[in-house]
This record gives sequence, C-alpha cells and structure tokens, in this order.
Amino acid sequence: MPIVKHPPATEPLWHEWDRKAQKCGLRHTVYAVNGDQYTGEWLDNLKHGKGTQVWRRTGAIYSGDWKFGKRDGYGSYSIPDPVTKEYKKVYTGWWKNNRKCGYGAMSYPAGEHYEGEWSGGLRSGWGWMYYQDGSIYEGQWLKDQPAGQGMLQLPNENRYEGGWKDGKKHGPGKFFYLDKGQLFEGIWVADIPKCGILMDFGRDEAPAPTQYPIPKV
Repeated sequence: MPIVKHPPATEPLWHEWDRKAQKCGLRHTVYAVNGDQYTGEWLDNLKHGKGTQVWRRTGAIYSGDWKFGKRDGYGSYSIPDPVTKEYKKVYTGWWKNNRKCGYGAMSYPAGEHYEGEWSGGLRSGWGWMYYQDGSIYEGQWLKDQPAGQGMLQLPNENRYEGGWKDGKKHGPGKFFYLDKGQLFEGIWVADIPKCGILMDFGRDEAPAPTQYPIPKV
C-alpha cells in the first residue's frame, strides 16, 4: 500500500493576519473614533512604554510612561490656555493605574500650586501648598486635605504649627502672632481654639505689639 505524505500542519491564515495586525513594541499613531490621538509604543494592542495622548474635546495632552493602556510611571499633563491657546503644564510627576501617585507638582487655575506626595489621584503624604492669598502650608495630607502635623504661614508671617484634621486645625497646636508679639498654645477643634495659654513672644521685635505686656503667671 503506497504511503501518503500529508503536507505539514500550518496555522490558519487568519491567525497570521491577526498577529501582524497587533501593535507591539514599535511606535504607532492611532486615531480613535472620537478624534483622540495617541502616538507611542504598544504592547499587545495596549499603550505601553513611552507615548503621547491628545484628547480632542479638551485639547489636553499627556506625555510620558504607559503600562498596559494606562498612565503609569513618570509623565506630564498639560492643557491649552483658553485665551492664548498656549499649553501650560498642570501636573508633572508620577502616576499609577491612571492616577497621580508618588511625588508630583500641580498648578491650579487660581495660581495656586502644590508640590509633594499623591495617592490615588489625591494629595496624600507630605507636601507644600502655595495659596492664592500668599499663605503657605507645609505638612501632612490625607485625601486632599491637611491632616496630621503641619504648619500654615499667613501672608503677614503669622503662623500655626500643630495638628490638623479634614483641612482644619485640630488637636494640640501653637499660633504665633508675630505681628503683635504673642503666642497662643492650646487645643483646637475644627479650627476653633477651645483652651490654652496666651503669652508674650518676641514682643520687642513685633511691628505692632499690644499696649501692655501679658503678666507672667
């Protein structure tokens, strides 16, 4: 009986087509149906590596690291100025799973600025916040609010040092009234001093000291 030789098994042609269609490693520019645009590296049809995303509706741009389709690593997020149309960076720093995470700096519309730690897209950890009125907060944050230990310096250089909770003075703290040469040390609850001691502090250097010094107990 003659031996019949069969051709070697080969994969279906559509497998080869699908494999060739996969974007992997090389840089590609892809346009979404809604007009968004991505130029950068890919892995298994997902944004992975270095790349730049442009959102058509807002004009916003993210340029930096990607991991399996999400912003992950170091990158910057910029938006166009509504008047000049020039791009200005809103956030520069670290990302994880498409959210700000790690150390980064962010600018806000009113001219305020934050530099410090983030977690899950919120200010969490240690950081500095520069407010529009000239105040500066340095200390701990939790879920986008001052929480823990921190110092708030006002434009006139008066300052509070102590505990915070939900963005308000809370717990033991000291308020330095450097303009009057006084110091209040006590306990705060939701921004309100509940009990404490008021004493003179740096009275001789104060620009507007009280008329009479506080008697020592």
